[in-house]
Amino acid sequence: QVQLVESGGGLVQAGGSLRLSCAASGRAIGNYNIAWFRQAPGKERVFVAVISWNGGTTVYADSVKGRYTISRDNAKNTVYLQANTLQPDDTGVYYCATGVTWPPPGNVNGYSNWGQGTQVTVSS
Repeated sequence: QVQLVESGGGLVQAGGSLRLSCAASGRAIGNYNIAWFRQAPGKERVFVAVISWNGGTTVYADSVKGRYTISRDNAKNTVYLQANTLQPDDTGVYYCATGVTWPPPGNVNGYSNWGQGTQVTVSS
């Protein structure tokens, strides 16, 4: 069983940047695709980005293309999400999770081993 822990969230002004981390323990993540999702208050958890098991392929939601970059370091058992040019609509709790299918699902049902999330708040 893989345990995931997100970190790096915080309060930032619009236009700012954050680097989120998803650290794994219990099992190596090298065999898993890893996805990030965002959940705003009162809304469903939505897909943000996913990276394939070897880091060779990435997929982004249209809303973050060109602003976010997902990467991974399997030696450190960690996945990152660099979020630039943040906007108030990016506010929410960011979660990471493991996936095993490709093409990657775009909804929560295709993922497991969810972390507890890290809060990102972007002020205008």
